Amino acid sequence: MDKNRLSLEMILSMERNHRRNFINDLSSFKSANLIGTVNFDGITNLAVFNSVVHIGANPPLMGFILRPTVVARQTYDNIKATGYFTINPITEKLRDRAHQTSAKYPEGISEFIMTGIKPEFSKSHPAPYVAESPFKIGLKIEEEQLIKANGCRLIIGRIIEVLIDDKLITPDGHIDLKKSKVLTISGLDTYSVVGKGQQLEYARPDC
Repeated sequence: MDKNRLSLEMILSMERNHRRNFINDLSSFKSANLIGTVNFDGITNLAVFNSVVHIGANPPLMGFILRPTVVARQTYDNIKATGYFTINPITEKLRDRAHQTSAKYPEGISEFIMTGIKPEFSKSHPAPYVAESPFKIGLKIEEEQLIKANGCRLIIGRIIEVLIDDKLITPDGHIDLKKSKVLTISGLDTYSVVGKGQQLEYARPDC
């Protein structure tokens, strides 16, 4: 038997935290983001997520995976109540404070206040942005999909507005992520600086 092969049975037999770290690292580097919400009482909430994904460009949609709601999920509760949320990339300057938002603060306690992260508000969008993020995305919930295999949910939002400095947008519409100084995340707790990228031509068949 190949000593480098891990079967499903071997993975399931791993110690819980060891397995969690291992499986989370399998998907390699992901975007590191803070998701901001607010409840009807005006109490803001902020949480770090490593599961934000592009859904489509027309209409412009983004989504994220939410863990099972068998326990209280303030991000989910706030989105269900108000219909809005924000996605804010994490920079190295924000890293430690952003990671601290993963702590289990009691309901009614704002992570913005507890971590010293400054909120920013737009007249066009009720949920709070992260003032220090290089660009900020305001979304309205479009739909949610329950993943029956494990009880997680895919939360899909329609982009309502983007707050971004024009200098970060290249002539062909790309966002200069290196200039933005955004971080990536691997697993649940390892943050990395974005290195030099190589943009390739649009691929077409050779024949």
